[in-house]
Amino acid sequence: MAVVRYHRYVGELWDELNMEELVDELSDFFLESGFGREMEEWGGDDLQALHDAILEALLRRGLLSPDEIERLMSDREALDRFLDKTVERLLREGYLRTSEGQPFHDPTGGGEGPAGPPIKFELTEKTVDFLGYRALRDLLGSVGKSSFGRHDTRDLATGVEASGPSKDWEFGDTMNLDVSGTLLSAIAREGLHVPLDVDYKDLQVRQAEYQSSCATVVMLDCSHSMILYGEDRFTPAKKVALALSHLLRTQYPGDSLSLVLFHDSAEEVPVSQLARVRVGPHYTNTREGLRLSRRILSRQRKDMKQIVMITDGKPSALTEPDGRIYRNPFGLDARVVALTLKEVADCRRQGILINTFMLARDRELVAFVKKVTEMCRGKAYFTSPYSLGQYVLMDYLNKKVKKVH
Repeated sequence: MAVVRYHRYVGELWDELNMEELVDELSDFFLESGFGREMEEWGGDDLQALHDAILEALLRRGLLSPDEIERLMSDREALDRFLDKTVERLLREGYLRTSEGQPFHDPTGGGEGPAGPPIKFELTEKTVDFLGYRALRDLLGSVGKSSFGRHDTRDLATGVEASGPSKDWEFGDTMNLDVSGTLLSAIAREGLHVPLDVDYKDLQVRQAEYQSSCATVVMLDCSHSMILYGEDRFTPAKKVALALSHLLRTQYPGDSLSLVLFHDSAEEVPVSQLARVRVGPHYTNTREGLRLSRRILSRQRKDMKQIVMITDGKPSALTEPDGRIYRNPFGLDARVVALTLKEVADCRRQGILINTFMLARDRELVAFVKKVTEMCRGKAYFTSPYSLGQYVLMDYLNKKVKKVH
């Protein structure tokens, strides 16, 4: 009887876990960038890595009482069953999914266990969005921001939210009619009588503040230096990108956000796949990242276009016309710098602003960033992984934007 009561009690534990708090505590594990371990994927080849992460999260966050933890730790079978049932909840409630739709069976629940290749897990869009929300809340909370603004400008346009004076209606204006102004115009012209003849020239529409639209490419360095020197710089950068994505989706739906990873070369990655991205090659092909970002922004019809470049290294690679990669990690290669700055100049000619967020302070690197800033009239921030998010988000929120004609 004691065994039956114990397992029933453990069952209540996994059913009553606050899954949002658990996922929040697992965020660093889910966003693992390769720092401190050599696992190919955070899911590993079995459940053990996920089990260990859940157990560590429970101990850190205090989601279970010390007595409950002690009871679980004293019975290995009960602990394994608890962890498997917790994984089942993560799957059932849409926080995780198995790769390629593989079925997941509770190995301790009387089934035959998973067949075929080992189970691997992926984050769902629900979890990526949740992690973005939590990152945004934490980053803005640390600088005292309780609410978000919009990209307000000094230009006025007709719209639904009226905050400016009325004006005569013109073809193409949103029909946000100022009824009182329209009737007064007709009365002044025709006199007060019924029926009142209202003409097109009497129409008055209310104006709203013009809300500029912005296309942003986050250009994220994923060269190997981002996890060297005893510091993980890449995971905080991923959190910033997730937070920025959530900010745009919820507060600036007219804006767009794209993600470009650059290393030996460069590629565009959907923001939804950001959590799975890991640090890889050793070199920094800044020019190819800028070139790809410029192509992405050229397709966007927005008032403002900008590149947010997050890096910790100087440019050290180029993509040759035949596709080969030229690499030189020693100092600032004159050819690499010249062609990279030529790409900066091309961005400027297309009206693309480049803001650089630098995670290192080498003398050569500072000189290069200073030159980029001068050429594109952007900004440069020399920061740390711990303050990176505040700089990026505050720069985005505080930017004063005028309509581009």
